[in-house]
Amino acid sequence: MDKKYTWAIEDIYSSIEEWNKDFNKVQKLTDFSCFKGKLNNEQDFYDCMKKQEKVFRLVEKLSVYAYMKHDENTKDSFSDELLSKISSLSVVLETNTAFIVPEITSLKKSVIQSYIANPKFSEYDYSLKNILKNKEHVLNNDEEKLLALSGEALSSFKEIFTKIDNADLPLATFKYKNKNYKLTHGLYSVYMQNPDRELRKLAFKKYYEAYTSLINTISSTYYGSVKKDVFYAKARKYSSAIESALSNEDVPVVVYDNLIKSVNNALPLLHEYIRVKKSTLKLSSFHTYDMYLPLVKGADLKLEYDKAYSLVIKGLSVLGKEYTELLKKGHDERWISVYEQEGKRSGAYSIAVYDTHPFALLNYQKTTHDVFTIAHEMGHSIHSYYSNKKQPFAKADYKIFVAEVASTVNEVLLAKYLLKNAKDKKLKKYLLSYLLELIRTTLFRQTQFAEFEEITHKLVENGEPLSKDKMCSEYLKLNQKYYGKALANDNEIKYEWARIPHFYRAFYVYKYATGIISALAIADRILTEGEKAVKDYFKFLSSGDSDGPVELLKIAGVNLEDTKPFESAFKVFKDALEEFKKL
Repeated sequence: MDKKYTWAIEDIYSSIEEWNKDFNKVQKLTDFSCFKGKLNNEQDFYDCMKKQEKVFRLVEKLSVYAYMKHDENTKDSFSDELLSKISSLSVVLETNTAFIVPEITSLKKSVIQSYIANPKFSEYDYSLKNILKNKEHVLNNDEEKLLALSGEALSSFKEIFTKIDNADLPLATFKYKNKNYKLTHGLYSVYMQNPDRELRKLAFKKYYEAYTSLINTISSTYYGSVKKDVFYAKARKYSSAIESALSNEDVPVVVYDNLIKSVNNALPLLHEYIRVKKSTLKLSSFHTYDMYLPLVKGADLKLEYDKAYSLVIKGLSVLGKEYTELLKKGHDERWISVYEQEGKRSGAYSIAVYDTHPFALLNYQKTTHDVFTIAHEMGHSIHSYYSNKKQPFAKADYKIFVAEVASTVNEVLLAKYLLKNAKDKKLKKYLLSYLLELIRTTLFRQTQFAEFEEITHKLVENGEPLSKDKMCSEYLKLNQKYYGKALANDNEIKYEWARIPHFYRAFYVYKYATGIISALAIADRILTEGEKAVKDYFKFLSSGDSDGPVELLKIAGVNLEDTKPFESAFKVFKDALEEFKKL
């Protein structure tokens, strides 16, 4: 492998010896007992915060290095040892610092307010405001201890589902036309894009047969997970599990309500898209196993990596010279691990280190999808770059709620650039179908999941049992509502909820939908308003975790407490659909 296509991991640590030096340093700094019971004193509070920052900055470097070494070659046992060492040390640190937030929370309201007003503590003002806001939901010491003790016992539902989904699910090999086909989660996605319709249908039915065979166990596991969510919400005096989950990320419940309501109002657009898909594919009936079949074939951008990267730079040039220079810097200074290698982790991601620069992992192939993946992951990386550069360590790590915004802005801007400059009709149709599918899967589909979560949690909150039949019935009704009459009623789809791992991290999936809504609104504003919108967007990228995520998005011109961004997103979908129909 040419070195220029590997990431410069030495920018974090030049050698294992350097890594070990910092590891040994952290080992000597794990004791925080001298601060217990003293956080009502300004100087002790300040000293505790500064020590915590020093230690966790080092832990971040150690962890990211070990993680990246592991992903370079997952077969390397030495990197497993590094990961194990830093993981064990992190547990010790988390245990030794676990008293900090509860102790700050127990301080008098006037003390916390004085800390917030003190310029010396400006790095911690937002986290202190959150602690103050949630103070009413913190119980007395004995009750908090009981909740902490219950945590381990009630946190196993996700692990149980993971075991079922990855170890116990009977995904057997099936036979078709005298040939054996292996069935796995990854291969199922591949089969769903196979041009042979009978193969797709058989793979679909066999895949859901596996979930049906374990539906009683999966139903009980998910029911337990929902009851856990409701229990913690009630114990902490929240009005609902949704309010509890969103409060942890400082997101008003009205954002969730706006999402569900706006998407429901826009469902006729999705119904029209399904009719267009059915017509384009020339199918007399349109089934779930036809959903992922490409609408346009043979229009891939088969570009070498360096040419693809240059195209991404051109596509994002609307963001200005500073942004494109950063993209070039990432390319030239080896922020990116580019190609697939034996043992290398699959997929793609971006990871940040406060004291160096972000890194991105790709497994680049010459496809249009992988060109967009470059734009996507570099969106994450440059977001992290600005947050780390402009914010103190305590405010640099932005919340998951906004994590997918910058990456999706890049994808939308690249798609718009390619559409504008596409000379080939087939390529233009392909790009439009790419944009339509991006919105369908990220906005509509994830909102369908979010609505299902809302239904299941409300049922339990109202004291109703969550049986397998009830869940399947509710999910089937949702699926019919979302996709309309153009989609045939495949009985198997009522079990789809049973295969979604994100449901075990309650009220998470809606963030994908709000992320793409925000990204579409920001991209549209950049393309129509120009420099002013770009400046606002850069302020957002530089804001880290300095305020609530909904407030930070307002800097970029997106107010999710209002319905306008939602309407703007559906307009993009509608315009792309109309253009696709004309072509």
